Amino acid sequence: MHNFAFHNPTKIVFGKGTVSQLGGLVAPFGKTVLLVYGSGSIKRTGLYDEVMDQLRSVGAKVVELSGIEPNPRLTSVRRGIELCRAEGVEFVLAVGGGSVLDAAKAIAAGARYDGDVWDFFMHKAKIADALPMGSVLTLSATGSEMNGNAVISNWETKQKRSFGSIHTYPRFSVLDPTLTFSVPRDQTVNGVVDIMSHVFEQYFSLTTDVPLQERLCESILLTVIENAEKALEKPDDYAARANLMLCGTMALNGGLISVGMANDWASHGIEHEISAIYDIPHGAGLSIVFPNWMRYVYDSRIDRFVQYAERVWGIERGGKSDEDMALAGINATRAFFTRIGAPATLSFYDIGEEHLDVMAREAVLFGPIGSFKKLNEEDVKEILTLAL
Repeated sequence: MHNFAFHNPTKIVFGKGTVSQLGGLVAPFGKTVLLVYGSGSIKRTGLYDEVMDQLRSVGAKVVELSGIEPNPRLTSVRRGIELCRAEGVEFVLAVGGGSVLDAAKAIAAGARYDGDVWDFFMHKAKIADALPMGSVLTLSATGSEMNGNAVISNWETKQKRSFGSIHTYPRFSVLDPTLTFSVPRDQTVNGVVDIMSHVFEQYFSLTTDVPLQERLCESILLTVIENAEKALEKPDDYAARANLMLCGTMALNGGLISVGMANDWASHGIEHEISAIYDIPHGAGLSIVFPNWMRYVYDSRIDRFVQYAERVWGIERGGKSDEDMALAGINATRAFFTRIGAPATLSFYDIGEEHLDVMAREAVLFGPIGSFKKLNEEDVKEILTLAL
């Protein structure tokens, strides 16, 4: 196990009806609030009115930024930064899923920076300060409610890049599972894949002698598998939605489940290049990429894949070789994704070979990616080819 320091400053307020606490949570941070949200689903569900009532109850002036895209655009972030500066915004409140939260984090960081916010994503500058921000979560997926990460798309350059900073952790996040009852089936499926993929990026590690971290990862995977189909069959199953929501938060919140372990994150890097060009849902892209990444790298540490097959999928050894066990676990992953309705190939989105070279090159723009197996441009192209 490696040395580590873990610190997570986000306050989580979890449970049914917790939006009623929003006014009191926002009040200490100022009176002028930038409210960031998506295409308007929060208005259809009544959440917008509830949020506005809470903000008015503490005398907040509300500046609105709506229309945040599923793969949030740099143009929207820049618009939010302009609003913050023009209106003297003191606090950024994101109401929505991971895309809305990511945009809010980038806005909060950019509002306190003299240069262009894209500098943070291109490794030209580091975040030294940010406006305080908080969230009301409406989708179980990214873990953005309890981490400092943000992923933004620059549609002009066809680039999708990320940053992570302690300065952009939400000060609080309100997690009411009932807010996810109205999430469409495809978004629920993509969220399930995203949660599991976050765990995979940490679980498939070359670090040894970390039994607690391994079991933390496995427990999240098992809980997601047990609850995903329940939530899909009955969208208002509170227990299933609550368990998925908590799994999403625990899966990616600064490394709690993988402290002292090397992480990978190559599959996320590859998927970002796909959605940067084709604008496909992030979770759907991960469903396509991850099983193919697994097939490409499993021999780097086959014992971890054998353990995964046994502990997560309950595959019995019998007379199987290590390779047979590893492949059985990978096949079980693909089968589960398919069973819940997640895509298996790039052809599902009519994606062919035309941009494979560009995607492979951009994925390693800052050097080889991954740690379970270091991937160069040729490796990434091979994985993309497997995904066709």
